Amino acid sequence: MSSLRTDDDTWDIASSVGATAVMVAASRAAEPEAAAVFEHMGNYQAVRTHFFDEYFTRAAAAGIRQVVILASGLDSRAYRLDWPAGTVVYEIDQPKVLEYKAATLAEHGVSPVADRREVPIDLRFDWPKALRDKGFDPQAPTAWLAEGLLMYLPADAQDRLFEHVTALSAAGSRLAVETAASQPVDRREEMRARFERIAAQFGLEKALDVAQLMYDDPDRADVADWLGRHGWQTESLSAPDEMRRLDRFVAAAVTTDTDDPDSEAQAFSQFVTAERQP
Repeated sequence: MSSLRTDDDTWDIASSVGATAVMVAASRAAEPEAAAVFEHMGNYQAVRTHFFDEYFTRAAAAGIRQVVILASGLDSRAYRLDWPAGTVVYEIDQPKVLEYKAATLAEHGVSPVADRREVPIDLRFDWPKALRDKGFDPQAPTAWLAEGLLMYLPADAQDRLFEHVTALSAAGSRLAVETAASQPVDRREEMRARFERIAAQFGLEKALDVAQLMYDDPDRADVADWLGRHGWQTESLSAPDEMRRLDRFVAAAVTTDTDDPDSEAQAFSQFVTAERQP
């Protein structure tokens, strides 16, 4: 039996049992917001994955048999997509990341569908040479992917990345990119406060602050514009538009003024696809 209670105890809204009413009310108020945010985040990941899966499917159908995934992380496309015979998938990332993924999948008896070749190197170093050393042919058309990467690069590193990709891309090569969203300072602060509030509700105050790993660089080039000026034909699609098309957009999770297309566009990434011209 609790030692904090007596048979005739009383309380106000800030003490004893009364305080639980405040906690329950707070939880009820926060739960819909948290649920909406988590659903929206999950939906975005699903839509992003679907978009880039389809990109690779189209590239393979066009006859491309050389694929490069930049900062591949735990990307499992070499294992789960239906790659045509003769496809080589190069995965570039930190050595320990690649080792962990390969070991984990091997433990579960999962084998790649394509010829998967690890390129264990930091993208800040001479990764083009490391890629060629693994058998990459710059004379053959390539399907490139930069997903979940650009937000972790400063502006000059982003330009340098695409300079290397362009130099290694034969005519007919393709490139798919998830751009880094650009938000005003007040919008970033609003989002940070919102996630802190939700994290506190779920006891995640000490969770990693991903925003601190990202570069919000005002000098960052527009990806489609940069590629267009360097020999690529590009198309751009806003993430919200693709989410709405697939009925995966959760408006309650979005803090931007949804009546302002420019405000919404700044808060989300773009999916850019490009083809190298002769």
